[in-house]
Amino acid sequence: MNGNNITSNDIADMWIHESFTNYSETLYTEWLFGKNAGTEYNVGTRRAIQNKSPIIGIYGVNEEGSGDMYYKGGNMLHTIRHIINHDEKFRNILRLLNEKFYHKTVNSRQIEEVFNYYTKGLVHFSIFDQYLRNTSIPELQYYFSDNKKEVYFKWTNCIDSFKMPLNLFNNSNRIIIYPTTEKWTKLELNNNKSFDAEFLQKNFYITTKEVNTKN
Repeated sequence: MNGNNITSNDIADMWIHESFTNYSETLYTEWLFGKNAGTEYNVGTRRAIQNKSPIIGIYGVNEEGSGDMYYKGGNMLHTIRHIINHDEKFRNILRLLNEKFYHKTVNSRQIEEVFNYYTKGLVHFSIFDQYLRNTSIPELQYYFSDNKKEVYFKWTNCIDSFKMPLNLFNNSNRIIIYPTTEKWTKLELNNNKSFDAEFLQKNFYITTKEVNTKN
């Protein structure tokens, strides 16, 4: 968002201003020094995230949400960008937002609907609920089979409805995994597939934890 080109109609939704502005710092760093530098910058801002109260404040009482609207909001957008996994499409959605809501006042749901609709549901509404209306950081728990040929994973420390796919990369091949909160999901590993928890933590605002056994 460019300045007040789009304005929230309640300051409880100030993330609409500040999260996009914050993420422009990551994009600028990336433009100057490359994609890895932009990612490292974004990850570095997580040290300032407090997760003490939700980003969205209480509506109708002139109350802003948490100051996490800056750095956590920027990390949410970084996460959404990697869910989409297509920078041109991500940029087009940003341009669409500025065209659709040019000099208008909007609420959070309107922004969420654009991302959801133009990614055909890939950016699920629960992602916004998790990062804007909740303070917990989703944790991806995982374990390997004894022969290391399979990895099992699931979401914890998140809202029950949380649905967020993750993109794995190995030898330039994209692998999408769809963890759930209900059960362990299996990914078979071979020479063309690998599971890199550190990579996931850099590109998605999550934590990861290897566990010893299924529970």
